[in-house]
Amino acid sequence: MKKIVVFASGSGTNFQNIANYFDKKQTAKIELLISNKADAYALERAKKMNISTLLIDREMLYKSENVLNILREINPDLLILAGFLWLIPENIIEAFPQKIVNIHPALLPKYGGKGMYGMQVHKAVVANKETETGISIHYVTKEYDKGDLIFQATCEVLPKDSPETIAEKVHSLEYEFFPKIIEKLLLEIET
Repeated sequence: MKKIVVFASGSGTNFQNIANYFDKKQTAKIELLISNKADAYALERAKKMNISTLLIDREMLYKSENVLNILREINPDLLILAGFLWLIPENIIEAFPQKIVNIHPALLPKYGGKGMYGMQVHKAVVANKETETGISIHYVTKEYDKGDLIFQATCEVLPKDSPETIAEKVHSLEYEFFPKIIEKLLLEIET
């Protein structure tokens, strides 16, 4: 069975969706959820699903080898960023090349980069009168949202749409496609 580690900073709806998907499929298992926020509801979701959790701070991630050593011990097939807002340090990127995947709530390269997450993205889409938006699944590099694209899906933005209605459309795309793309990537990895 393939192994996944998920990083999340927020409520964890994408994390839960991924966990539920692989719970049914039995092709992969989430070995660990890593979060940088003690109040992230993703941690509660993980506990309810009997998935191990690790709460980290900046010191652990950026100034020590602690997180890298834990990841090496698990030896995951993929590391998944599901609403994790910190940059992944270079030592982890180098240890897991082309094995760290992020989902972004816009059609990159538009609306990517530092500070472009969640509702900020959707507000910018409305402000710029875009006619479509969507999701981008991409590999992680040392810069926000600059890694090679793996997959994109689009949805229409109507003149009457608000950032909140766009968020609902984008979440639907995330829930539908993120687990499937993760599974596809896992199947491409040599065992």
